[in-house]
Amino acid sequence: MKKVVKVKFNGNLKETILKALEPLGGIQNFVKKGEVILLKPNFNTADPLPAATDYEFLKAVVEIVYSAEPKLVMVGESSTMSFNTRKIMEKLNIFNLLNLEIPPRIYVFEEYQWFKKEVPNAKYLKSVSLTEILDRVDKVIFLPCLKTHKYAQYTGALKLAVGFIKPVERINLHLSHLQEKIAELNTLFNVDLIIMDARKCFITRGPAEGEVREPNLILASDDRIAIDVEGIKIIQSFKGNSLKNINPWQLPQIKRAVELNLGVSSEKDYEVIEKE
Repeated sequence: MKKVVKVKFNGNLKETILKALEPLGGIQNFVKKGEVILLKPNFNTADPLPAATDYEFLKAVVEIVYSAEPKLVMVGESSTMSFNTRKIMEKLNIFNLLNLEIPPRIYVFEEYQWFKKEVPNAKYLKSVSLTEILDRVDKVIFLPCLKTHKYAQYTGALKLAVGFIKPVERINLHLSHLQEKIAELNTLFNVDLIIMDARKCFITRGPAEGEVREPNLILASDDRIAIDVEGIKIIQSFKGNSLKNINPWQLPQIKRAVELNLGVSSEKDYEVIEKE
């Protein structure tokens, strides 16, 4: 039985994240000694949470992951096509992570090679160029924000994968069947753990700006579909949201992800654990 853990933020980020990981077996259940771990945040733009991953949240996750004694923690991202990722990271103070006692290695994907991958069982996304950094890691941890999206309706764990794609190819990605392509993209790699910063969320527009609400939650799961369904429900709990009257399981990215066996196929397949 898969789990989605929802914990109320108590003012201490590290403590709240650790509490969210406890029912999943703790960080040691996902990170083994000597492994190389890639953290994939959301630096689409340099706008504040929930538009982009918060520095303090990312810092807390880096420290937690290093507590399991991996060989290396990587932080890697590629921003939206019209922006320079390194400059976005600078504006968000991400390179301050290099001052930690045990610093991560920070990767701007555009500064490395891309490799072409055929997408098996694809209806809409036949091939795609992915960052070579994916070939260098043992585990992938997704760190999505929680928000609506003006093109994809919703962006959480599944949508976060778009940052792995060569920027110029994202134009075609958005031209048609964006949500189905997002699901098909996710078949190309495993995501071992998702930690979602849902202290704030967009309930309209997105991904860079929108109407903000404060669920004040941290979510954790090892299932991309389950955590996205619960994320959608959180947004739907706020009056005036742009996802009202939508069955999360009928959202095209979720529906296609279920077809591709990327995770759970119904709410009977996972349990929600809520903690204060």
